Amino acid sequence: MGRFRTNLLLCASTGCVSNKSLELKEAIEIELKKHSLQNEIKIILTGCNGFCANGPIMVVQPEGIFYQFLTVDDVPHLVEEHFLKGRPVEKLMYIPPKKETPVPKMSDIEFFKKQQLIALSNRGSIDPENIDEYIGKDGYRAMVKALTAMTPEEVIEEIKSSGLRGRGGAGFPTGRKWEICKNAREDEKFIICNADEGDPGAFMDRSIVESDPHCILEGMVIGAYAIGASAGFVYIRDEYPLALKRLIHAIKQAKKYGLLGKDILSTGFTFDISVNRGAGAFVCGEETSLIHSLEGNTPEPRTKPPFPAFSGYRQKPTNINNVETWANVPRIIQHGAKWYSEIGTETSKGTKVFSIVGKLKNTGLVEVPMGITMREIVFDIGGGILKDKKFKAVQIGGPSGGCIPDHLLDTPIDYESLTKAGAIMGSGGLIVMDEETCMVEVARYFLSFVQDESCGKCPPCREGTKHMLNILTEITEGRGKEEYIDLLQNMGMLIKETAICGLGNTSPNPVLTTIRYFRDEYEAHIKEKRCPARTCKTLIHYSILEDKCTGCHLCFKNCPTQAITGEVKKAHFITQQKCIKCGMCFDVCRFDAVRYE
Repeated sequence: MGRFRTNLLLCASTGCVSNKSLELKEAIEIELKKHSLQNEIKIILTGCNGFCANGPIMVVQPEGIFYQFLTVDDVPHLVEEHFLKGRPVEKLMYIPPKKETPVPKMSDIEFFKKQQLIALSNRGSIDPENIDEYIGKDGYRAMVKALTAMTPEEVIEEIKSSGLRGRGGAGFPTGRKWEICKNAREDEKFIICNADEGDPGAFMDRSIVESDPHCILEGMVIGAYAIGASAGFVYIRDEYPLALKRLIHAIKQAKKYGLLGKDILSTGFTFDISVNRGAGAFVCGEETSLIHSLEGNTPEPRTKPPFPAFSGYRQKPTNINNVETWANVPRIIQHGAKWYSEIGTETSKGTKVFSIVGKLKNTGLVEVPMGITMREIVFDIGGGILKDKKFKAVQIGGPSGGCIPDHLLDTPIDYESLTKAGAIMGSGGLIVMDEETCMVEVARYFLSFVQDESCGKCPPCREGTKHMLNILTEITEGRGKEEYIDLLQNMGMLIKETAICGLGNTSPNPVLTTIRYFRDEYEAHIKEKRCPARTCKTLIHYSILEDKCTGCHLCFKNCPTQAITGEVKKAHFITQQKCIKCGMCFDVCRFDAVRYE
């Protein structure tokens, strides 16, 4: 806290910046000066707080008061009431659903209660552009410990004993991966941080880099020392400008402090990091594609073996881990493998970071211990379904993942349980869907994404997903045939077995799991030409109930195609040939006279 009696931790992540948190900072500074408080209260711009949908967010320390949805107009009243008169402003606090009493402190909000922070341990609490604040929270102590008090073999053994598995999707044991690369018979070796997350709705890696870039660098230095690498790369997508800026700034700071570059800490160990900007190709999330891109080649996967640990970047032994994996490394080395291994389950140790989005009351970024159930994430942390509608499914693992239905809500989140359910952990994208979601359309959407992003190298992915997408499109447009369901299953299994890379192997998962758990919806689309969720436009039929229509003319005025006819104060009618199924008539009707089925 230094000489300041109060610190204002103002979120300056991508989400909050887009909601004008930087303008908020300027307004607060002006107001503090007006009341001569600028020498007592300090504003600290932090990374992502986690409660993204409620931004801009500001936490007042040391009290822990949590403010949300702040605007520039709120500032004068907030500064005068809270910071001048000492009266926290309740109307700017978080109010739980169905309650009227605000929750003043961040630690008491349900969204945060079941979280356990390791990779995100500095989330929302430090200035990510100030290396001194990172060091002040024990930053780089683990690196000092590894380089001065441990051998490379001891570092690897500590990571192996911790049970850390790769957080990029496959879940391969990290220590074992490092050991293989270390034992490869080459003098020159490389390590890579994969920050190219491309799953729809996912923003875990971006938020970690924005919030705590130095923990990534520290983890990479430790990994490089263990493996024997002298050079490393962070491959980050160019759509992450703020994360990119903070990462480059952190590298410059670390070099200035002698924590990166030649002869680190006078130990004789040399390691440097370069940043490579990716163009946003989903396939670059696959490690061999990423390496090809890094080399300046077309980002296409290749068959394995040889694995990158033996022949990767420039045909040299290369170790690749994603952002979250590297962020765990300093904490494990600092606190020990035993500490880490006691968190989680028998086979899935530690915690996992998720971005939880979709039809949830509370959306954002969370870190939870492995083994927590899907129900706890959706209903305890997530606060339940928007407008208290019925939960239908959660898509986990992105386009490579699968849909978990309501009867599996108590499934523990670990690698084996999710695989058994037909999904995968993936990098951590978690999309919640309610009763108004059409699962056939969900499968079609994800397959459309995969088809657009396919590198096109192997026929199973290039042609197979295209044919599956055409079939799903026919089903959602009412042209499906009964044999299509079995055909989709057979094609999906064939693609899983024959595609070259992991992305292709897992691309049919959304289709296979929706058929597995929601086959009745497929059958309704095909046999009854009906969409149970009433979202597939071609299969929706709008009509006006004569006994309820008052002839108010509101639907008539709002219909974009003039499909509605009728006189004022008399029942109206819809000409089906002109109706484009936009739903405007249903939205504007005040008398429940419009029906759709």
